[in-house]
Amino acid sequence: MKRKYLLIIIGILAFGILIYYVGWSFSPGSYGKAENYELNTSEKTLIEIINEVKSENNLNTNSFTDHKSKHWNSIYFEYKDKNQIIHTLTRPKNKTKTTFSFANYKSKTDGGNWIDANEYFWWWKNSTAKSEFKERILEKIKGKIKKREEIEN
Repeated sequence: MKRKYLLIIIGILAFGILIYYVGWSFSPGSYGKAENYELNTSEKTLIEIINEVKSENNLNTNSFTDHKSKHWNSIYFEYKDKNQIIHTLTRPKNKTKTTFSFANYKSKTDGGNWIDANEYFWWWKNSTAKSEFKERILEKIKGKIKKREEIEN
């Protein structure tokens, strides 16, 4: 009897993981597997801060140009020590909040082959790139946002 219930529970869990995986695999939109962060600042201010962070931390890249499309601002960073390009996006949520996304990354020497921030289903395969992004870029941006808020208040 216990074995029967155990098999039923395992079957339900396996089915749940399968459904989640299928939904994750078909992520909607151009950047469905991006890692999104909501920041409490306008998009204009965020872009100013991003440019400051890029300049102060030698994260500018000559390989790609930041640009605006219909819905997103694409912004590129370069980890010069790793010869790696980081693609991020900004999109206003409202007048005071902006979505900042870590979209994908690639080796500078690789012709194409961008790797999405959440490319792999198993989270630990993505965690190294996301942790490095948070440490080298996101935390510096958040720090500058906080300083600006303190100055304004």
